Order: sequence, then structure tokens, then C-alpha cells
Amino acid sequence: MTLTAIIISIVCLVVGFVIGFVLSKSSLNSKAKFIVKDAKKTAENIIENANVKAEAIKKEKEAQAKVKFLELKSQHDENIQSREKKMQEAEKRIRDKEQKLNDELSKTGKLEKDLERQVAEYNKKHEIVVKKQQELDVATAQKVEMLEKISNYSAEEAKNELVESMKAEAKTRAQAYVQSIMEEAQLNAKNDAKKVVIQTIQRIGTEQAIENSVSVFNIESDEVKGRIIGREGRNIRALEAATGVEIIVDDTPEAILLSCFDPVRREIARLSLHKLVTDGRIHPARIEEVVEKTRKQIDEEIIEIGKRTIIDLGIHGLHPELVKIVGRMKYRSSYGQNLLQHSREVANIAATMAAELGLNVKLAKRAGLLHDIGKVPEQESELPHALLGMQWAEKYGENPEVVNAIGAHHDEVEMTSLLSPIIQVADGISGARPGARRQVLESYIQRLKDLEAAALSFEGVSSAYAIQAGRELRVMVESAKVTDEVAHQLSYDISEKIQNELTYPGQVKITVIRETRAVNIAR
Repeated sequence: MTLTAIIISIVCLVVGFVIGFVLSKSSLNSKAKFIVKDAKKTAENIIENANVKAEAIKKEKEAQAKVKFLELKSQHDENIQSREKKMQEAEKRIRDKEQKLNDELSKTGKLEKDLERQVAEYNKKHEIVVKKQQELDVATAQKVEMLEKISNYSAEEAKNELVESMKAEAKTRAQAYVQSIMEEAQLNAKNDAKKVVIQTIQRIGTEQAIENSVSVFNIESDEVKGRIIGREGRNIRALEAATGVEIIVDDTPEAILLSCFDPVRREIARLSLHKLVTDGRIHPARIEEVVEKTRKQIDEEIIEIGKRTIIDLGIHGLHPELVKIVGRMKYRSSYGQNLLQHSREVANIAATMAAELGLNVKLAKRAGLLHDIGKVPEQESELPHALLGMQWAEKYGENPEVVNAIGAHHDEVEMTSLLSPIIQVADGISGARPGARRQVLESYIQRLKDLEAAALSFEGVSSAYAIQAGRELRVMVESAKVTDEVAHQLSYDISEKIQNELTYPGQVKITVIRETRAVNIAR
């Protein structure tokens, strides 16, 4: 009997006795006595039922415990059998390995015996060979001694005389043969070289474009000039400060001149002016916004030009950075010759010459296009353009022959392949065409770059632009770092540095511009 059943039985008894006691105390009638009797009987029945249920629960729990015990016992037996099986398998593997090891040891023993037998046979044969050699040496010595007696010459003297006579005869014949070969090679080389160069020049013809440093912006009427200048000239000053281009508004009808040595700056200024005039809203804030958007547009256009160029030339797999550099060539010139046109021409000339000589045409065209990439750095570099271009090509995974051709086309590095002299010759052919280059323009552009670099070397200078063909230098300074008093001193210091370090015709005017802006936003 469980604890619950016992408690229920006791409670029932207590309740029955309490009821009986209450009924007996109240002197009820016989009906009350009957109720008490009935209650006692009910309590006894409840107790009996509780005992029966308790017994049934006990048997059920015992049965469940037996089942659980059997399950655990079965699981335990299975685990033991699994472990025994694994142990048997491990023992089998160990026995197999031992058997294999014994077999290998047996084979090794046999091989050692065979080796010992072969060594013994070799030693026996070696002894026989040594004896034969000794006999041969004795016979040779006897023959040499006999010959020395007959000829009255020692063996060493005879050998030296024979060698000397053969050496003189061979030298005479070799000199004659070499002279003949050299004359024939020089004649053929000159004829073949002339043939290749003439055929290449005849087959390759490109336009020769001479760039200048001035662009013309056409307008519909002269009324637009006043809007571009702005009140007290603030619009034109803002445009010049943002682009670094000198804007010349004179009496020329329906035209404005844009002057700058950098073609990229001129193109940005031209497109920005076109957008501003078309839109009609021309003020300093709008000018800066349009110039910035135009600069991004030019960057995208440079990439597109590079992609079109490599597609036209059939060049594949060029690194995106090299594609961008090729696009920038359109806005650069070398001695007055457009750099992109020059590079395309060199690529075609080199490809034609490589085809004539049976070399790799694709590599020649690739090296020809990339040979002057060192001329378009985003920042000035002290390295020669050939070495800088070679570094870029190597950095972006170009073929070693292409890398060497770029670096060696001005003899900065040693040529290691036949492709390098072809690129050097093609570059010379392209640059030597009548009217292809102008030395004066290159030196003029370099002088303007040196002027700007001299100003940028001072602390507090944010930008500098050479205008008026190098006769004026406009310097923008940071208002937080340069005060009005310092601006005057800075102008003097820059003029002194230019005067002492640079060579220039005439005189250069240095204008330092300091601007303070207060910007707030109403929300």
C-alpha cells in the first residue's frame, strides 16, 4: 500500500468518526444512526479500493522497472559485443601488418644476398679490367719508346709540334671562314633590315596631330560672356580656381579661350563651361559642383577610351589599371605628338616588324602600346618614364618580354629578348616622321609643371596653377594655415625660389589667393 492510499484511508476514517460523533451527540433519531453506519461502510469501501489501486500501481511499477532493466542489459550486451568486434578487427589488422612486414623483411634479405653476389662479381671483373689496363699501358709505353727511337723525338715534343701545326692551320681557316660569314651576314642584315623597315612604314600610316595649349569655347552670343565673368569677376575667378585653367574673355566674337598646358584640365573646363551655359545657372557654388561632376565624367571617359583602344588593337587580358593609363594617354603629348596616337602607331609598326621576323605579333603589339605608359603618372616621379612604365607593367602581371621591352626602349636596362630592339626601332620610326614631334612644346610644358611644383613645395599651399603661358602663377592657400600677413611673405618666398632655381623667359607674376568661407545649413 502506498503512502497516498494510507493517507486517504485515515482521512475517511476520521471523517466517518467525526460524522458519527456529531450525529450521536445531537441525539438524532434512528435515521441518523443508519446514516452513520452507511458512512462507515462507505469509508471501508474507499479504503479497500485504495488498497486495490495501490497494489495495481505497485505491480505496474515493478513491471516497468523489469522492462527498463532488460533494455539496459541488452544495450550493455550490445556495447560489449561491439567493443569485442572492434578489438578483433584491430587484432586482425595488426596480424596482417605483421605478415606484410615479415614478407618485406624476407624480400629485403633476398635483395641483400643478390647485392652481395653482384658486388663480388663486380670486384672480380674490376680486377680483370685493372690487369688488362696495366698490360695495355705497358704495351703503349713500349710502342712510344720504339717510335721515339725511330723519330729521334720524345712523345711530348711530337705532340706539341703536331698541336702547333694543326692550331696554325685551323686558325687560318677559321679567320677566312669568319670573315666570309661576317661579310655575308652584314650584307644580308642590312638588306633584310631595310626591307622590313620600308615595308613597315609603307603599310602603317597614321594621322599626325600636333596639340597646342589653347582650346576655343564657342558661345551663341557675347551676352554669355558677362554671365561667365559674373559680378566683380567672381564667377570667372571661381572657375579658374576650380579647374586651374586660364579663361580669356576678350573681343573675339562668340568665342572664349581656355589656356592651360594640361589637356585634361582644358577638357574639364570646356565641358564644365558647356554645362553651365546650357543650364543657365552660373555662380561659384554651382561652378564647383559642375567641375567636380565633370572631373568624374572625364575619369569614366578615360577608362572607356582605354577599352576602345585595346579592342581596336586586338589586345586581351590587360589589367584594369593599365587600361586606365592607356586612356589617359589621349590627354598627354610627347614633344607635341599625341601620346595615344604615337603608342598605337608604335604597336602597329612593332606588330608588322615582328610578323616579318617570325616573332610573337600579339606580344609585340602589346609592348608597343604600353612602351610609354610611364609618361602619364598621376603624380610626378623622379624615375625615367621607361623604368616607371616597366615597374607598372611588372606590378600588373605583364609578360617578362613586354616588361623588358618597356624598360629597354631607351637603353635604361639591358635587352633580354628580340622584342626589345623591335620596340626601340618602332618608337624611333614613329617619332622621326616629318612633323611628328616638336621639342619646344615639351620643354614649355615641363617649365609650367616646374612652376607649379615650386609653389606646391611650400606648407599651406593647397593648389597652384600656371597661367598666361607661364607668365603668372596663381597659388591657392588654406586659410586655416596661412594668414593675410603670411600670404604676402609666401608670395615673396615663392618668387625667390623660382628666380633662384628655375630658368624662364621674361618675368613671372605670383598671385597668392586666400579665401575664407563660412558655411551653415538650415534644417
